[in-house]
Amino acid sequence: MWKGPLQVPLHPTFILVYECSTMVRPSKQLNGFVPALNGYQLNAHTYRTFRSKAEYQLVHGAWCRLQECGFYWASISGKEAGILLEQEAIGTFLIRDSQDRRHFFTLSVKTSSGTKNVRIQCDNRSFFLQTAPEYEWIAPRFDCVVKLANHYVNSQKEPKDNSQNFFIYSGGEKIPLELCKPYYKAMSSLQHLCRKTVNGHTKILGRRHELPKPINDFLSLYDSPI
Repeated sequence: MWKGPLQVPLHPTFILVYECSTMVRPSKQLNGFVPALNGYQLNAHTYRTFRSKAEYQLVHGAWCRLQECGFYWASISGKEAGILLEQEAIGTFLIRDSQDRRHFFTLSVKTSSGTKNVRIQCDNRSFFLQTAPEYEWIAPRFDCVVKLANHYVNSQKEPKDNSQNFFIYSGGEKIPLELCKPYYKAMSSLQHLCRKTVNGHTKILGRRHELPKPINDFLSLYDSPI
């Protein structure tokens, strides 16, 4: 079996469900949905076991990109994430290691009701935000945690008529999920800032083959604009 490098103690479950204008409509049943908050007392030094080599490669690739992103806070707890984000604007977020041994990563985001934690699930092929089982099949999936975060950041920038509405259901509350800006640990290098700028310009990316190989290789190590 493949053994993972991430420590995983425990944190409460916050289930995220979302509405899409073309797939899911608001209903009494959906609006009245209240998730159960299940807790399991786990050993703080337990390690997650990979289910396959493919899952190991997926998580390792995501972990490598997280090292570069600047908003990955590794093994901090949900409480510590709440302290970091307490004075920040709504929509500020970070990625950290999950404290539930069944998962690898968690998204912590400042909302109108304080900091909420949403588990990032991994299904051996992709990452997606934890959602109610009946909506799992339409959850956006990504091969990288940074791409997942970027997707939800971009969803805030789309015209209202075309945007998806995402909600966190926590303790009976229905809270809009807004990802606006990452909470960085430190200033990024000038090289990395330039790389993110290039990643945000699709016209430039379309001509990457014209760039020298060392620059192309550097860009390929991190392909997100956040």
